[in-house]
Amino acid sequence: MKKIINDPKTVVAESLRGLAAAHADVLRVEDDPAIVVRADAPVAGKVAVISGGGSGHEPLHGGFVGRGMLAAAVPGAVFTSPTPDAVEAAVKATTGEAGALLIVKNYTGDVLNFETAGELAAAEGLDVRSVVIDDDVAVKDSTYTAGRRGVGGTVLLEKITGAAAERGDALDAVEALARKVIGQVRSIGVALTAPTVPHAGEPSFDLADDEIEFGIGIHGEPGIERTAVVTADELVARMVDAIVTDLPFGEGDKVLLFTNSMGGTPLVELYLAHGIAERLLAERGIVVERRLVGPYITSLEMQGMSLTLLKLDDELTELWDAPVNTPALRWGV
Repeated sequence: MKKIINDPKTVVAESLRGLAAAHADVLRVEDDPAIVVRADAPVAGKVAVISGGGSGHEPLHGGFVGRGMLAAAVPGAVFTSPTPDAVEAAVKATTGEAGALLIVKNYTGDVLNFETAGELAAAEGLDVRSVVIDDDVAVKDSTYTAGRRGVGGTVLLEKITGAAAERGDALDAVEALARKVIGQVRSIGVALTAPTVPHAGEPSFDLADDEIEFGIGIHGEPGIERTAVVTADELVARMVDAIVTDLPFGEGDKVLLFTNSMGGTPLVELYLAHGIAERLLAERGIVVERRLVGPYITSLEMQGMSLTLLKLDDELTELWDAPVNTPALRWGV
């Protein structure tokens, strides 16, 4: 295993120190338990949007803390859910009378631990709601989940709900908006190589040089099928078809297309794939109105990609376009 680390046991803590040093104008990191908090939190009169999960998916979630997005993020160990006390600490650090919305990816540990933290915070008089995102169309159940996994749609959900909280929407409205996004977003991913978790020291699964894992999750979980390597045209066509037919998306729909690197896929390949996806959607009469391309929800150094489609309307488009100032997303400021 070759990685730029000191000790597998301290990877997350040291990475968080670096995040805080690089972006002190936007966020701060608190220790024991570790949480990433918006620099000016708590923001009076505004809903705190909070998310989190295992590390190794950066910039998710800590890279999305800041104005117009998350009030706090709760990082667990690599590919490991954060503990309830850490989630509760994030709630207490950011939440006032306006309440908090917890965004939870549909992984068993995340769901249980965030639920427990919400109950603890509620017992202290805080108004805390939670939503679970399950946008992966690949599988209904996997190693980590009961039901579909939460994947690329999480990034879009955090941006849109964060923008609603920033403009001063009440908790009921932010929660309803989150549920609307969850109902209109779908994703699928593929892997060319497996990730190597630092404390494991070896790839999460074996994949031959001439094989692709289709329908993977963000922890290297198995997908729908292991296939031979195919051309980019063939691969992206299959991904687009899986997403479009699931919701379904149809002619005349306006969408946001998010083409994501799983960590190891270079932008030259990612833009190539994005161009194919745009063409295929146009052929179906689906109108791509907004786009995001890059490594925004990763799986360590996994080579692979995911596609996410969100059906837009005027409100969702306005919230996507709203100013945001985080380490990983920044525009309009």
